[in-house]
Amino acid sequence: MVDPSRGSGAEYAAGFACLVGRPNAGKSTLTNALVGHKVAITSSKPQTTRHTIRGIVTTPASQLILVDTPGLHRPRTLLGERLNDLVRETLLEVDVIGFCLPADQRVGPGDAFIAAELTEVMRARRTPVVAIATKSDRVDRVRLAEHLIAIDQLGAWSDIIPCSATRGDQVDEVATVLAGHLPSAPGPLYPAGVLTDEPDEVMIAELVREAALEGVRDELPHSLAVVVEEIMPRQESHLLDVRVNVFVERDSQKAIIIGRGGSRLREVGSNARAGIEELLGRRVHLDLHVKVAKDWQRDPKQLGRLGF
Repeated sequence: MVDPSRGSGAEYAAGFACLVGRPNAGKSTLTNALVGHKVAITSSKPQTTRHTIRGIVTTPASQLILVDTPGLHRPRTLLGERLNDLVRETLLEVDVIGFCLPADQRVGPGDAFIAAELTEVMRARRTPVVAIATKSDRVDRVRLAEHLIAIDQLGAWSDIIPCSATRGDQVDEVATVLAGHLPSAPGPLYPAGVLTDEPDEVMIAELVREAALEGVRDELPHSLAVVVEEIMPRQESHLLDVRVNVFVERDSQKAIIIGRGGSRLREVGSNARAGIEELLGRRVHLDLHVKVAKDWQRDPKQLGRLGF
């Protein structure tokens, strides 16, 4: 359980926490809520997280460094296998794990699959696991109580806590519980005010991918990859030129992204540019190009070129 002496000013705590769960369990939304700033893309489409994004929560008593991972799942492609490997590697490196189980969905085989993996980690490394009932605002009290009982029966968790990241319910309590399992440290690992250690190129690519995912059909999220080719300041201007390639696997998917007469690509660019300008703190000219990389999810060479 959480050490009650933590946060009393007696000693500082700092370390890494990993949020895991099946796809679309609310991990990215919770990461952003905990940090108080957008550091991970969110989408209604599952399996949209591709990189581990570190969000940093600093208080006078602790520094919690959040690692947001792809959803653990039974892979169907080489990309899926590599994403699962990324999660497993991360689990072995963190100080505490947050297991996200959405309250608006029944605990099922996917959760049991992850619970078994986490049980092995707890046995091997004694890493504490906090079970987090996300999306608590979407159910009534009776359903939430049933969900918490089901979570308790799934494994021997260090703590169980419900929260709603979108409404802000118990988000601070989640941060406190996770930080309570961190090791003692002489002080913060990152300077105060730093919210993420991800390079701008990674954050820009994620913002473009998030904008491209909105409103598309179910099969497209798994086929979409984004690479930032260039970020160049324009001479004698405060404007930044940002050139980005969006890769899909088939010509039909390219047509979906571009839309009739380029209408959808313009919408993607407009939505992404707003987030990029907020991130960089200056005006941006965003140059988007959509390209086909046939079956890249199954091609080791193409996966490497696209950063996987």
